[in-house]
Amino acid sequence: MSVSEAFTLIDGGAAQLLIVADHASAHVPDDIDLGIDEALLTDHIAVDIGVAEVSRLLAEQLGCTAILGGVSRLVIDLNREEEAPGLLPVMSDGHVIPGNREADLAQRLMRFHHPYHHQIVRLLDGMASPFILSVHSFTPSLASDPHARRPWDIGVLYNEDDRAARIAIPLLTEAGLLVGDQLPYSGKLLNATMNRHAEANGIPYLGIEMRQDLVGDVEGQRRFASIIGPIVLQCRNSLA
Repeated sequence: MSVSEAFTLIDGGAAQLLIVADHASAHVPDDIDLGIDEALLTDHIAVDIGVAEVSRLLAEQLGCTAILGGVSRLVIDLNREEEAPGLLPVMSDGHVIPGNREADLAQRLMRFHHPYHHQIVRLLDGMASPFILSVHSFTPSLASDPHARRPWDIGVLYNEDDRAARIAIPLLTEAGLLVGDQLPYSGKLLNATMNRHAEANGIPYLGIEMRQDLVGDVEGQRRFASIIGPIVLQCRNSLA
């Protein structure tokens, strides 16, 4: 395992497969004051719950590398374009993030966003025929929209390249999961990291969103890793 301020690398082996987890960390560096209750750092607004653990399990299972984002998305959202709204959030699901109002966006880009994405480029450049698995998780309910139902166990997201999605969705369904196709979000809107590193370069990828309450403990994390791993291999082998 290799750790920097911007990312953590999990070295599970040399397979031509990269696991990318933009929102795997709730870490806020000591010199950054977000002005929020620290309890919020365990909430979905700060981190994709279960993603770091599932990504580690998958890296070991698949014999590949995983890159985990090193800071909370409240510090900077690594899954946003550099000019996108929400890159440096001042509000998230009804919670104000006052420390970001006067923050130096350029400094946070240079400190976290650029090193993270440059490392992804380096990892992909070292693979002759890469496949990417993008791992996220979603909350079953939003405080700002409590009546919206999010019943899916897992979502599959993509923008223009739906090759792996079309393979994975029926396999995830056969495994007993309730699958959302472009749910609870659409990859047409929220797909920045995969747009940049996969779609722009013709690299096949699978983007998944696991429901957080189903991967919040060790049993759930192991269950999802055991389901997702073989399906990722089928996608990669079909598209290699």
